[in-house]
Amino acid sequence: MTRSIPDEARLDFALTLRRRWADSVYPRLRAEYDAARAGELTETPAGNTAAIVHALPSFGSFAWLERGSQKLLWRAVGDAVDHQLSAASATAGESTLTLDADLALPDWYTDWDIHLQPGGVWSSDRAARVYELGARLVMLGENDDYAFHRLFTASSVPERDYRCIVDLGCGFGKSTFSLKQKYPQAEVIGIDLAAPGLRLAVQRANDLGLRIQFRQSEATATNLASGTADLVTSTMLLHELPLKVLPRLFAEAARLLSPGGLLRFLDFQFTGDEFRDLAMTEHGTRNNEPYLAPMMKSDVIGMAQAAGLRSVRWRAFDERGRGLLDDLKWPARREWHFPWAVLEAEQPA
Repeated sequence: MTRSIPDEARLDFALTLRRRWADSVYPRLRAEYDAARAGELTETPAGNTAAIVHALPSFGSFAWLERGSQKLLWRAVGDAVDHQLSAASATAGESTLTLDADLALPDWYTDWDIHLQPGGVWSSDRAARVYELGARLVMLGENDDYAFHRLFTASSVPERDYRCIVDLGCGFGKSTFSLKQKYPQAEVIGIDLAAPGLRLAVQRANDLGLRIQFRQSEATATNLASGTADLVTSTMLLHELPLKVLPRLFAEAARLLSPGGLLRFLDFQFTGDEFRDLAMTEHGTRNNEPYLAPMMKSDVIGMAQAAGLRSVRWRAFDERGRGLLDDLKWPARREWHFPWAVLEAEQPA
């Protein structure tokens, strides 16, 4: 449904504020940091990076705008959803939904308003619609038509004749859709904890004419048959899980994969640039993502190997159109951006 002019104006203002934070305030803070480093008479230990950054003139504005603009964006998104006269009617189609009435959502999932979205993504059908609209905007307005997720599928998933693809933490289906569109012959199954998001996923999949199975369950205990998936994927799931859960996630992925099956998880990794890595670590705090920094600091490769997976490695991902890169080296960029990376692994044949 078309949004009103006032709602469009509020969304545009919030999005513009986010963009200026990324392309103006962040580079200014970086310039101040580089100047502070260059003016030092002796090398400053790496452990002092945070102290240096926090003392810079622009740091207060940078930190406040990061959290404040995110809150403003969610308010604008929520108002836009509420001001629509009615929800879109459900479209009949072949996608299916299996809910688990006995599933108790874990505390680590419900105790946080992840991404600062009020009420989280799991609390209501409204929350799912708010998240759907917000997901197009939180990437600075550059994920229309889920181009980001289509790029992941196109560049990171090897061309094969997949029989079954399992997408873990699928949410409202933004990554699952692209997998089914790319591999229409495959049985595609989306797994998520949040029933509201899954209900929306079925509606959107039917709107697109896609046949996808959506199932409510934990990604660590899908209740799917062992050895039936040729490909297991996730996008932005690893950093949403506590460290204690990650080994179980890899164990479940390994259980699902058929011999020679592939794992492709899109998430974040450190770049080796102290300033940029600190900004990413503190982003997790300011954006209510408590598991982000622990995941990035952990031995994810070791966890995957312990689950029996092989050929495990991280590769950098450039969302501007190049997609998957050859190694774990990102192009130099002036503006704030996420250090996207793809974790690759395979089940021994």
